[in-house]
Amino acid sequence: MAVPKNKTSHARKSSRRSTVWKINAPELTACPNCGELTAAHKACTNCGMYNGRQVVVKKDEQ
Repeated sequence: MAVPKNKTSHARKSSRRSTVWKINAPELTACPNCGELTAAHKACTNCGMYNGRQVVVKKDEQ
């Protein structure tokens, strides 16, 4: 059974985990219908349009 011979130092452990925070923010694009910034390949949260079609019906529009 494999057992570490020496304790892993705090600096060595932290340097191994240091790349976790380098995640990029998602790219935002303008909705062609209303101009609201939205994530790519997702329905617009403001108007509910996706790919030129109404896919989400808002409650206030009913």
